[in-house]
Amino acid sequence: MNEMQLKFLARSENEVFARNAVAAFALSLNPTLAQLSDVKTAVSEAVTNSIVHGYADGEGWIRIACKTDENFLHIEISDSGRGIGNLEEALTPFFTTLPDEERSGMGFTIMQTFMTSFSVQSAPGVGTTVKMSKDFGAKAEADAM
Repeated sequence: MNEMQLKFLARSENEVFARNAVAAFALSLNPTLAQLSDVKTAVSEAVTNSIVHGYADGEGWIRIACKTDENFLHIEISDSGRGIGNLEEALTPFFTTLPDEERSGMGFTIMQTFMTSFSVQSAPGVGTTVKMSKDFGAKAEADAM
């Protein structure tokens, strides 16, 4: 088992840093390129949601905690931003609160699809936490073929 934590400002230029840091941490699990791409995409979506929706035009902190456990990578990405008023609606594919900015509304769906497990906790005025896990075990590779 191994663990790491990051804390960085919710700025768009930090999204690349976040996804690459998590990908580098995951390397000890010997992922395939496809698995690593899945993780990077899911992290990008979660961090972008915090920047665009959680903090909108303001600034705040994003925290990432990662842990490896046997063949699993566990990721928790949290912010202390606006939070989500209607989580069920936000988890609906194609739902977006920013249609004028050409947002697809697929961020949560992408995270859920690319990861083995996925959950979101959020409260208005408190913030949002996304928890995701990816199984890098032999069974996960066999299922992907």
